[in-house]
Amino acid sequence: MQETIDLIAKYGYAILFLYSLGGGFVALIGASVLSFAGKMDLSLSILVACVANFLGDWLLFYLARYQKAMMQPYLASHRRKLALVHLLMRKYGSLILIFKKYIYGLKTLVPLAIALTPYSLMKFNLYNAIGAVIWSISLGIAGYFSGGILIKGFEMIGEYPALAPAFIVVLLGGLWLWLSRATKRI
Repeated sequence: MQETIDLIAKYGYAILFLYSLGGGFVALIGASVLSFAGKMDLSLSILVACVANFLGDWLLFYLARYQKAMMQPYLASHRRKLALVHLLMRKYGSLILIFKKYIYGLKTLVPLAIALTPYSLMKFNLYNAIGAVIWSISLGIAGYFSGGILIKGFEMIGEYPALAPAFIVVLLGGLWLWLSRATKRI
């Protein structure tokens, strides 16, 4: 176990950057817990996650706006979810760009859906940057201050490995149920 932690601490910032391009929630919490344990630096972890998260959303926006032919198969298979994003955009406006970073499943769809509209790239970048900063700081600090609890939880799962699959099934099942209700036809 210690070898794995040392390996993650050694390549942790690169892993955090790559994972944060597509969301990074779990990687940022993991880096924050490792920062609590003294294996990584919290401020550097937050900075890496923030930059990668901003770049990942910007890349999705760019691809959907300027490479539509390449993105068309993906967009066609998610029409209902893209329609949900348009409804959320009408209801919450540009704030959806900030809050979508916390909602699994919408993180990748919001930049794609907004890129299909005449929404300004500069405005998108501004709200995307604000959202990335708020997201990375809030999750980084929350992960750091809950590090002791999370470390004890991982130790308990290490002692009782049967808990890990049950926890994952409940977590994924709840997520699937929420997403299926959020995208359900009315």
